[in-house]
Amino acid sequence: MNPFVVSARKYRPSTFDTVVGQAHITSTLKNAIRTKHLAQAFLFCGPRGVGKTTCARILAKTMNCKNLSPEIEACNNCESCLSFNSGQSLNIYELDAASNNSVDDIRNLVEQVRYAPHSGEYKIYIIDEVHMLTANAFNAFLKTLEEPPSYAIFILATTEKHKIIPTILSRCQIFDFNRIQIDDIAHHLSFVAGKEGVQAEDEALHVIAQKADGALRDALSIFDQIVSFAGNHLSYKDVINNLSILDYEYYFKVTDEIRTGNIPAVLLTFNELLADGFDGHHFINGLASHFRDLLVSKDESTLPLLEVSKSAREKYKVQASELQQFHLLKYLSICSQCDIDYRSARNQRLHVELALIRLCSVSGGSIHELTPRVDFDKAQAPAAAAPSSSPSPAQKGAPAAKAVSPAIAAPAESPKPPAAVAAPVAPVAHAPAGHAPGMENPVQSPGGGSGLLKGASLSSLRKQAEANTSSAPVKAPSLPDMAEPFDLDKFMDRWNRYAGKVREDGKLQLYTTMTMNAPTLLENFLVELVIHNPAQSELLQEEKSDMLDWLRKELGNYKLNLVTRLEEKANDPEQAYTNKEKYKKMNEKNPGLDDFRQQLGLELEL
Repeated sequence: MNPFVVSARKYRPSTFDTVVGQAHITSTLKNAIRTKHLAQAFLFCGPRGVGKTTCARILAKTMNCKNLSPEIEACNNCESCLSFNSGQSLNIYELDAASNNSVDDIRNLVEQVRYAPHSGEYKIYIIDEVHMLTANAFNAFLKTLEEPPSYAIFILATTEKHKIIPTILSRCQIFDFNRIQIDDIAHHLSFVAGKEGVQAEDEALHVIAQKADGALRDALSIFDQIVSFAGNHLSYKDVINNLSILDYEYYFKVTDEIRTGNIPAVLLTFNELLADGFDGHHFINGLASHFRDLLVSKDESTLPLLEVSKSAREKYKVQASELQQFHLLKYLSICSQCDIDYRSARNQRLHVELALIRLCSVSGGSIHELTPRVDFDKAQAPAAAAPSSSPSPAQKGAPAAKAVSPAIAAPAESPKPPAAVAAPVAPVAHAPAGHAPGMENPVQSPGGGSGLLKGASLSSLRKQAEANTSSAPVKAPSLPDMAEPFDLDKFMDRWNRYAGKVREDGKLQLYTTMTMNAPTLLENFLVELVIHNPAQSELLQEEKSDMLDWLRKELGNYKLNLVTRLEEKANDPEQAYTNKEKYKKMNEKNPGLDDFRQQLGLELEL
């Protein structure tokens, strides 16, 4: 029986061109050999299983090859290549620093550096896991690393570059190895499967590549394990069963149940996963990754970020087209919060189930959890119940007494008939006069602010409510119909109250601007305020939106608006602020004031 050789060793790259996923490293090393610009020390760093030691061996073999190919690859026929392939090369030394990390081990290495190579041009020392050397060993290695003989080259490899002292790093050319992409690993696994006579499904190889987390050696080890389990036919089901991986079909199923708001079905599916031995934390994290992949699938430009097989990619595109982007963002937020709180939850199963219920509640066909919603049917139900033969006080009055949307509180002075009473709901953005409410585009409010009316069209809801209450003369008015009359005295009372609030908040400049000149009430509830410089105009513009909102609510009039008029005084005398300046102005008007002060012996208080 021939001894079994694991795939990671059997198919280990022997040339630069066969190295997987590190083209930026191999091309640089080949150019260095071609131009003879070889550094005295190299440091290869990166995650496990990405080819650091393999590249070090290929570099050492290629540097001493006597018959390099035009592509700068070893010939595998010369004396140096043959001795290297048989493991008997006297010019290449490998040291495992994990088990040989003392000062004495480094001193023995430095002692060997003194001797020139037996044959060939270079003597190469490969030190693996170099971060395991002790501080004293590093210090003993410094001088030799900085000024080695011309024939000596050191290649250091490590998975933890941050543990290497800076004095070592500064003496090396550093090459950072990347995690190998999933597609590159899957392609290499397909090559190995073909060599081994194994029929493997593409989805199965992609799952193995994802499980390897960027390490090709881990992927080959998993491949050998699955082949031992399933034989020469490698299917997707064999991989997920052997590796205890949660099938992404479960995530598609759960997402469909969440999209339709089917709470019982999603809870039963989660119970099935728990019965199969899967962890709730693993499930919620996988579901969040699934939502992320769906979000990525919404746009063709981001599809390369989706590292799955072609068949799975099509499934993601189909399901992503059935979901709205804001739903996916809400899903991700709920899953993220569940992940954060999972460890601290006492009943972890209940914690995940509550998150699933919240997910189902989000996508019940509306966006009620994301934006406020006005239910005109409920607001008009009491009005519809009122008999039309006996009109209420609101019906006898003018249109100003119409029932008002419950989003707006009526002023205290106006009596509210029972027909207008409704359950309070969240406020909606105010629409300007002449603009039909219910439009789904951003609208500019009279105060300069803007709001976005989202969800179902408010105009369609209002028409439905009016149709349901056709027997009753009371109709829901539009927002600008709230226009209670007021006079200048009533307005000035509210104006001065707001000025007092501004003063309490420490906005003294704004308080001075509001109280320096009294505003003027014009027609159509337009208020004009005269200002004297652009700085005052900027202060008012910053405060205008909040000011108008407060005044409109206090006065019960949503047609109120404020305009400013800049009136700079051409020959305005210099204002007196200090006591000295005030006394000087008084003395100019009354020349005898200063003589009178001196006769009385009074001192000016500065």
